[in-house]
Amino acid sequence: MTKRVEKSEKEWRSELSDTEYRVLRKAGTERAFTGRYHDEKRHGTYRCRGCGIPLFSSDAKYDSGTGWPSFYDVVDPTHVKEEIDRKLFMTRTEVLCSVCDGHLGHVFPDGPQPTGLRYCINSAALDLDTDADDSQDGAA
Repeated sequence: MTKRVEKSEKEWRSELSDTEYRVLRKAGTERAFTGRYHDEKRHGTYRCRGCGIPLFSSDAKYDSGTGWPSFYDVVDPTHVKEEIDRKLFMTRTEVLCSVCDGHLGHVFPDGPQPTGLRYCINSAALDLDTDADDSQDGAA
C-alpha cells in the first residue's frame, strides 16, 4: 500500500499552479480541448500531479473526441477511488487519486473494449513520464 499524502491548503497552493489547484483540490474541470494532454501521442505513464503515483498508461489512452485525455483502464485499481458526484444536476462517477484525494475527472460506461470504460481525466491532474525513446524527435 502506498503511503497517503496529506498537505495543508497552503502547501498545495505553493506546489500547484492555479489551474492544477482548482482541478485537483476543488474538483474543477478544464475547458474541453485546452489541456496539455488531450491530444498527446507520446508513450509513457501518466502520474498524479499531486503525489506522483502512476495512474494511467499511454497504452490505454484513446481519442474519445471529448476534448479531455481519455483512458479505458487504470495502471492499478488501488491507485484510484470512485465517488458518486451529484453536482451540475446529474449523477456521475468521480475519479480521485487514492493517495492524495486529488480530483482527476470522471469515469463513464461508454468506452472501448476490453473494459467498456472511459476515464475522462483533466490534464491539470496529470504529469506524463515519457518513455526514453519517445522523448526525442519531438513526438507529440
